[in-house]
Amino acid sequence: MSGPPELLGTEASGLTILAPAKLNLSLAVLARRPDGFHEIESLMVPVSLADTLHVRPRAMSGVRLRVAYAGELARGPGAALARDVPTDGTNLVVRAAERLAAEAGITSGLDVDLVKRIPSGAGLGGGSSDAAAVLRAAAAIWRLDWPADRLAAVAATIGSDVPWFFAGGAAIASGRGEVVEPVEGLPDLAAVIACPATGLSTAAVYGRCVPDAARAGDATRLVQALATGGLATAVPFMSNALEPPARILSPEIDRLLAALADAGGFAPRLTGSGSACFTLTRTLAEAEAIAARLTAQRDTTNPPCSAAFAVRCTWPD
Repeated sequence: MSGPPELLGTEASGLTILAPAKLNLSLAVLARRPDGFHEIESLMVPVSLADTLHVRPRAMSGVRLRVAYAGELARGPGAALARDVPTDGTNLVVRAAERLAAEAGITSGLDVDLVKRIPSGAGLGGGSSDAAAVLRAAAAIWRLDWPADRLAAVAATIGSDVPWFFAGGAAIASGRGEVVEPVEGLPDLAAVIACPATGLSTAAVYGRCVPDAARAGDATRLVQALATGGLATAVPFMSNALEPPARILSPEIDRLLAALADAGGFAPRLTGSGSACFTLTRTLAEAEAIAARLTAQRDTTNPPCSAAFAVRCTWPD
C-alpha cells in the first residue's frame, strides 16, 4: 500500500485532489454505545475508484460547492447511480471546510468543484473521502501547518468514517470508526465492485443489525490471514455484520452477490452498509474480466447491477 494521495496539481487559482473510495474487507458490529453509535471493528482498504475535487480560494466566507458526474455515473445504466448530492451545508464537504475554517480562525472561503465517480448510498465512503480530501486541500490553501492527526481530529467531528481517510492505506477502524490503526503486509489485491440501481440508508441498516462481541479480533486475524495465507484462508474473517440486515432491506443484494459469484467472483461480500458488493481478486486483469461479464448483463431484462468497477486496492496514482 502506498501513502495518502498527494495533491494532484496546484495552480494560482487553487489545487486538485483525489478522494478514493474504500472497501470494508471485514466489518464487525460489537455493541451499541450509550451515545447512540455502534462499536465497530473493520479492516478497510482504499481503492482506485476516486472522486476529484478542484478547490480554489475565495475572498468571501463560506463554501460554494458544485457537483458534476463522470465515469460510470455519467453514462448508460450507471447514470442511475448519479443520485442527488446536496450542495448546501448538509454535504460533508461543506461541513468539513466550514469546521476547519472555524477551528483555524479563517475568514475567507472556498469554491469547490466536486466530480463524482463514486456512487452514493453504496457503502463506499465517497462522502467521507470527499470531506477528508477537502480538509487536506483547505489546509494547503490556507497555509495551515497542521499535522495529519490534527486534521483527523477535525474529521472525527464530521463523520465516523472521515478520520480513516487520513491513514494513508489499509487500516483497522474501531470505536465508532474514529480510532484508526494502519496495517502493513497485505498482498497486492484487486477487486470488482458492483452496484445495484438503488442505494441503502446507513441508519436503516444499522437499525436492524444485531451486535456480536464474539467477532472482536476478526480484523486483525484477517490481516494475518491475507499476509500469510492468501484469499482462501482469509474468507472466515471477511464477515460483514451489516450484510444480513442489508439483504432484508434490499432483495437486490442477494441477486448481486449471486451475480458476482456466477461471473467468477470468490466469496463476494457487501461493503459497509451497502448497497455495493465486491469480490477480491489476485490481479487487475482477473477483476476486469469479471467486471466485463457483469457489464454484459446490463442489456438484459432486470440486470443485477447498474455498474461494475474493476479497481486496485491501493491509493490512486
